Amino acid sequence: SLLKFWHLYRIRYNSPLPLLGFQAGKWEGYPLVHQSEGPAVGLNLLNDDSSSGDLPNRDWQSHASAPPQHPSWWAAVIAVALLVVMTVLAGGAARHESVVIDEVAHIGAGLSYVQKLDLRLNPEHPPLLKVLSGISLALHGAKADYSHVSWKVSDKFFPAYIGQWVFGQWAVGNWNNAASVLWWARLPMLGLTLLFGWVIFRLGVRLGGNWGGLLALVAYVTTPMLLVFGPLVLTDVGVTLFAVLTLWSMGEMWRNPSRKNIGIFALCFAGALLSKFSALVIFVILPIFGWSLRWRAVAGMPADVSELKAWRKLRARSARRGILWALGIVYVFYFVFSIRQPTNALYFLGGNIVSLFFRRLLLPFAIFFRGLFWVVITGKRPTFILGHHYTHGVWFYFPVDFVLKSVPGFLLLLLLALCLWAWKKSANRASIVPADLAFRWRALWVGFWTFTVVCLVSRLTISIRHFSFSIVLLTLFLAVLPRMIASVRSSLLAVGLKAAAVILAISCLYTAVQAYPYYFPYINALGFGHPAYELLSDSNVDWNQALPQAEAWVRQHGIQRIGIDEYGFFDPAITVPQAHLWDCQRPAPGDAGNWEIISADMILDSHNCAWILQYEHEPIAKGSMYAVHLPDPIPPAGTAGGPPSPKDAYDFLGFSPDIRVLFIRMSQHPDELINAAATFQAQYDNAKAKRKAPSAGR
Repeated sequence: SLLKFWHLYRIRYNSPLPLLGFQAGKWEGYPLVHQSEGPAVGLNLLNDDSSSGDLPNRDWQSHASAPPQHPSWWAAVIAVALLVVMTVLAGGAARHESVVIDEVAHIGAGLSYVQKLDLRLNPEHPPLLKVLSGISLALHGAKADYSHVSWKVSDKFFPAYIGQWVFGQWAVGNWNNAASVLWWARLPMLGLTLLFGWVIFRLGVRLGGNWGGLLALVAYVTTPMLLVFGPLVLTDVGVTLFAVLTLWSMGEMWRNPSRKNIGIFALCFAGALLSKFSALVIFVILPIFGWSLRWRAVAGMPADVSELKAWRKLRARSARRGILWALGIVYVFYFVFSIRQPTNALYFLGGNIVSLFFRRLLLPFAIFFRGLFWVVITGKRPTFILGHHYTHGVWFYFPVDFVLKSVPGFLLLLLLALCLWAWKKSANRASIVPADLAFRWRALWVGFWTFTVVCLVSRLTISIRHFSFSIVLLTLFLAVLPRMIASVRSSLLAVGLKAAAVILAISCLYTAVQAYPYYFPYINALGFGHPAYELLSDSNVDWNQALPQAEAWVRQHGIQRIGIDEYGFFDPAITVPQAHLWDCQRPAPGDAGNWEIISADMILDSHNCAWILQYEHEPIAKGSMYAVHLPDPIPPAGTAGGPPSPKDAYDFLGFSPDIRVLFIRMSQHPDELINAAATFQAQYDNAKAKRKAPSAGR
């Protein structure tokens, strides 16, 4: 029977299929029968849903053998070329952008971590990625004044939150050259993004062979979200890298719980925890993954009940050990980079020598949970999507955001893969994922659905970057598409599907190149011609990155003084010397007849300024900002053609008075920072006392 099957297979696939790496009896040059395992194992469908050894459908089975462990040389060359393209697109776009909102705090904090071994700034984001940025800046020779008031007052809870923005602005725009600091701070982030691309390629090769790895990489390097946020000093892409590696290594640890695999899992998990607090979701993924194996077994699990029980205990024990090792690594990292930080936060433990010793040991815990506390209290924001405001997060935000901001070719590739998968399931065909990857495949899917559900129920729905984990996994899942196409019985249909996949991959590259360098406001054709500010907001449209283009526009028009209604806390005059902060809702009489610049986020979302676009205006940076020629005279507030009445005006990020004015003024006059911090502290203490008063009465 085996010889007959092999003979039929040779006849069926006699012609080479170079597009998908097939030769007669081979996949990517590797034999479809594993000689070392014997014929029965080699011909068994490598199913992630069953450990059965029955011979499955011929078409699916014949492509189910393991792809190569390593890519072919030609595939590696193409992958490097694709990463070079991503370097040009992402790196070039970042070179055209000013500092974005979160970078103001992250860059200054990272520099201080490295130079002072002090984690007082920006505890709401774990330090690893900021440390990488800080190392690059320190090697470049960036300077910071640690006698500055913004540093000194930041050893306390509320002052640190305010001081990080002032310190960051001085680190970027006052103590150093802004353009130079931005490039050197972003360089490690760009390198990490490219490394992530190589990881996606290598994992894709494992899942779907050379062509599968290349298809996944094409989807990765052309994703606007990655081209935008990958090079910036943020935490989203970095935590996604470590989370993907954590899930992959978790699956390998379940397959083979060796000391080496436990250590790799611990390192990857620690990297995720040190990148962003959202990595704590992995603690939820672990038990769900274990439960999924009880619900539906995969190849490689013992069939005997007693053996299965021991098998599960061993893996649960290995997971606990890996978690403890990861937590130990996190503690050591926090301890090392806070070794010179004052332990004032733990003053209640006392001041004698023994107390000081324990204060030093416990400080990493205090920093970690202080940051987590900030995430909790700031983790809810109003939502704007499709022209509507919501006071809370909405479940459909990320699906809509993803569809609007993905290149059409990627969406169609996903649709093609979904159709082939549905056809496979309807025909009751077995999985094409090799058996030795079954645990890793299951871990990736469990992680995908868990992170996606967390995003759908999240109270914080403001940016596509918070959906980065699910998006990147979708690019990786495309790696199995070539194998699915190769299993189609009809040769004519298979050729058509291959051609469609190639055309769609090329279209992804074309769209990414065409949109360069303005990826922030990118909206695909499903926006149906609506400007980006009518559909989305925040970093989906403008994050204050377009100030260089605004400066070029001002210089081109010879304007000596101009107001900018920016979406950020950074003093616009550092990038645009002629600029001052402006509010489109409250124009002064002297602004009549002038040109002013407004962030697209301020038109409908953060401010109520739709009135302003009925006058002459020009888009800047593909619609991230707009230059507007105000009428002379300006109609009164609340009247037709005029700004909104005071009761209809919006507060920026919900703060009144305007928090932008506060931060920019403190940056220009740092001595006022002490009084501002005291005011914030008093407001917090009063709110805390009010919360305690009712419980005390009861």
